[in-house]
Amino acid sequence: MIIDSHSHWLPEEIINNAHFFHKGWADIEGQVKVMDEVGVSKAVLSYPTSDAHLKLGSISLVTKIFNDNISKVIKRYPERFIGAAVLPVDSQEGLLNEFKRATETLGFKAISLASSYNGRYLDDVMFLPVYKLAEEKNIPVFVHSQIVNPIGFERVNDPLLTPVIEYIFDMTMCIGKLLMADIFQQHPNLKFVFANFGGAVPFLQHRFDTTYQMLRGINFVKDLKADPTQYLKNIYVDTGGEITKTNFLLALELLGPEHILWGSDWPAKKNVAGSIQAVKDLEIGQNSKEAILGRNLENILVL
Repeated sequence: MIIDSHSHWLPEEIINNAHFFHKGWADIEGQVKVMDEVGVSKAVLSYPTSDAHLKLGSISLVTKIFNDNISKVIKRYPERFIGAAVLPVDSQEGLLNEFKRATETLGFKAISLASSYNGRYLDDVMFLPVYKLAEEKNIPVFVHSQIVNPIGFERVNDPLLTPVIEYIFDMTMCIGKLLMADIFQQHPNLKFVFANFGGAVPFLQHRFDTTYQMLRGINFVKDLKADPTQYLKNIYVDTGGEITKTNFLLALELLGPEHILWGSDWPAKKNVAGSIQAVKDLEIGQNSKEAILGRNLENILVL
């Protein structure tokens, strides 16, 4: 079974109040058609992050619009789509209330967070109750790069450099902040799924360990009780529509095939068949390929 861990759909009310997105992001029938053509059984629908809250007035309103509409998609296609609910990060009280509403009433099986919110990363104390509940209920947390004011945006605002570099490094910093805040250590059974191979983390894996060891030797950094990669290897990453093997090799070295999830990044990326073929072309066993293409996600979501 092939399951897409990284795809998007947006209701028109969000599209009409956000930059960048177009009507194609609301075409669920088109997505089902492509899934049928390439043999994808199910797909996770997560929030790509947007600036719609600036026009609509609040993140809480965007949360309700998104979750209510995704719930309708799930009910319409119960065998095809899996919902990842967004949370109202502008309301501390609303975080857990919406978590419970989405998972207990609306049928969501996952949570969708951005890598940061106006410079506040996911190590912020406001998220700790969410992690505790998610771990208790075995609800995975899917993390997408923040596209509104990502790291570096205040210095370089460029239509190519921002998505290519800043989105990726916002994700990288998010993972690093979670590591240094001991979130991975304190919640060993909480499943984080980071989009796009977890940013630059696989590339930085050896630098994490060697630099940490050097700094620990002069008591310049906190004691993590183990090398950083001992914690980082337990995260999950999706492939973000990648069609070449380069990023796969680094991710396989750090995480192994059990912690990599195939994702198309539809509709931002259109070559869904090519991203599946990239997995099939890897020089790993057939069992590992099947794990990446669907079984890992199936296990995480307890489908």
